[in-house]
Amino acid sequence: MNICARILTLLAVCLLVGVTVQSASATRVSGRLTTEFEWYDNADEDTATPVYQYLLLNIQDIADTGWIFRSYGRLADDPSNEVDIDSEFYYAYFEKRDLLKSLDLKLGRQFIVTSAGASVMDGLYLNYDNLGPFGIAIFGGGDVKFDDNYSSGDWIIGGEISSYRSVKNLSASFSYLQKWEDDELGYELLGLDLDYNLPNLMRFYSETQYSWLTEEVTYFILGSKYYRDPKWSLRAEYLYSLPVFSSMSIYSVFVVDEYQEALLEFNYLIRPGLNAFGRFTHEFYQNVDDANVLEVGIEMLRTEKFSGYLTGTYRKDDDGQDLTGAKAYVAYLFHPKLEAGVGANVDVLERQVGFLDDQYDDGDDTTSQRYWVDATVFLTKSINLQGKVEAVKSDLWDKYFRGRLRLNYLF
Repeated sequence: MNICARILTLLAVCLLVGVTVQSASATRVSGRLTTEFEWYDNADEDTATPVYQYLLLNIQDIADTGWIFRSYGRLADDPSNEVDIDSEFYYAYFEKRDLLKSLDLKLGRQFIVTSAGASVMDGLYLNYDNLGPFGIAIFGGGDVKFDDNYSSGDWIIGGEISSYRSVKNLSASFSYLQKWEDDELGYELLGLDLDYNLPNLMRFYSETQYSWLTEEVTYFILGSKYYRDPKWSLRAEYLYSLPVFSSMSIYSVFVVDEYQEALLEFNYLIRPGLNAFGRFTHEFYQNVDDANVLEVGIEMLRTEKFSGYLTGTYRKDDDGQDLTGAKAYVAYLFHPKLEAGVGANVDVLERQVGFLDDQYDDGDDTTSQRYWVDATVFLTKSINLQGKVEAVKSDLWDKYFRGRLRLNYLF
């Protein structure tokens, strides 16, 4: 049975389970069924026409037992045979809260995220939240890679200790994670997450990831946010990042560059639903010049008819990798059954094409532009149709169009 047939079977089983248990008195079934069609040009200028079928399914309180089932997956194919589109089963797991007193369980394909690392896992997750002021979670199972290399020797195990009650206003967690590839240890990571909040005044936060195998910090973030006034806030943040590769990968023997940035952001609430912001970032590099990036913009949530955003970006460095661009989008609710919008992303990137050899050094202005229109038609309360047509233009690539039609059924 190929992967497409297996995923089709799993999706059918999930839907059958939902239909079967819906008759139980307390059981609640909800979800979304989406059929999507796309068309676009690939790198060889051939038109691809992929088709997707998505199913999101949630079943609450199965047969009055308190068990929950959640799943999400898709079937995919390209009838034109221009691109390789994979079907995927993103997650499908059973969940039971208070299986025993303060003990929660998840069993199946699920997303695991800790400060030590993240993964999609086929396995078991247990969380006990009554160990004095602490909670403890452990997990283990098969490490899902969503490619042909997924094998019985790919494992993930780990755990997390957290505390939200030992110190007032402080949330803290310490995590540990291992990943195995073909029965060989590929990653061994530690994580520390701290968050201290002074209500209606200021918040401090930090996250650290440490690779035990390579004995180095691979990720660190330290930030603070001042929000005493409900109309405005100020955020400062420092980020350090170093790529970490599996010990089984050839890339693990190469020296890689670290990346750092310092950020300062100001947000101002003009009125409910309308927010303005300004953001300055200094980017630190090891082998190229540092860069300064300035972003300013305005965002509007739809409270009545209009919604959208307008953002301008300016990036400057001494290597000539400059960026000056804008992003804009506006949508309007013409009718309770129709919303339409228009948008554009226009960036100008000055870059050095022949940086590997002086004889090819030359400045080149590379322009990237995207313009689109989109619309959503609300056919009923549970059925809507979305469409988008986009024109893409670049100095390095010929102009082409891409589009998408999506039919959603909510149940």
